[in-house]
Amino acid sequence: MIPTGGSSGKVKFTIHTWETLLSSVEGFQKYFQVQQINSFCILPLYHVSGLMQFMRSFTTGGNLVILPSYKEIFDKKEWNINPNKFFISLVPTQLQKLIQNSETANWLSNFQTVLLGGAPAWQELFDLARKYQIRLAPTYGMTETAAQVATLKPEDFLTGNNSNGQILPHAEIMIKSENGEILGKNKIGILNIKSHSLALGYYPNLFNPSESFVTDDLGCLDNQGCLNIVGRRSQKIITGGENVFPAEVEAAILATGLVTDVCVIGLPDKYWGEIVTAVYVADELEISIENFQGAINGKLSKFKQPKSWVKVENLPRNSQGKINRELLKKIAIQKEEGRRKKEEGRRRL
Repeated sequence: MIPTGGSSGKVKFTIHTWETLLSSVEGFQKYFQVQQINSFCILPLYHVSGLMQFMRSFTTGGNLVILPSYKEIFDKKEWNINPNKFFISLVPTQLQKLIQNSETANWLSNFQTVLLGGAPAWQELFDLARKYQIRLAPTYGMTETAAQVATLKPEDFLTGNNSNGQILPHAEIMIKSENGEILGKNKIGILNIKSHSLALGYYPNLFNPSESFVTDDLGCLDNQGCLNIVGRRSQKIITGGENVFPAEVEAAILATGLVTDVCVIGLPDKYWGEIVTAVYVADELEISIENFQGAINGKLSKFKQPKSWVKVENLPRNSQGKINRELLKKIAIQKEEGRRKKEEGRRRL
């Protein structure tokens, strides 16, 4: 069983078998046309992305390097490997920190493939990766599918493609409407997945094997058959009748370099229904709202720009690294109420 954590903070255990995990490995082999898979692993082995790096190397006779943390890369140690024969997996925040250092950025550019997943990336990060000619492969997958079921090949990334790439051979993705109708190319809908690597269920319950797995993700398949992810249904914010997906707003804020971490949520509002709220972590003691607005102006439509900015020391994450959005909403509401009371007190004075 492999743990997976949702935004509600509850951890579920996906039921996998040797067959489902091996199907993921075989799909990876066929897609990248490799027999032996060498992995440079800096992700935790209890997370599906770390575990599958181990599985790929173990089952194909490849080499495996494991580091306790990606921060060890900055120690400039020698690992006696040839990076251009290795795959490495990163999440966007790790890539951002590594790419800000020219030495580690050049080191990354030597890898056969740099798999990127776990969270949406942003345009400026892609631009920097292309500047250093890093062979990036943005992916889409989850614990339920034993990691990726769609991946962009590095060659396509370097020529300007920002999608999550083609569907891997062991999987099938259908885009459906709320009513279950299969949608055509470039039509945004709900991702439904069939895959030989799909988990049997969440312990102790089993999925219906004849049905596709209905995800919380929204996206489309373009004319080239590449997958493009828009956001999550459960995280959608409706403000003044407009739909806002947090991932797009978070990417724009991270790209400013003003924050080290951010989560965008919707807080209840009598006029707007919900207001877009950015809860962020920053090294700077004070960042004015004007600074934030100036940095994202022109990058986001007005209705997508946060109306409220809340600073916290850290974002509440579970053991899987996922943010507990429900807890974060409570924290943000408390901080906003505290701020309003302070303002009211100043006015009385």
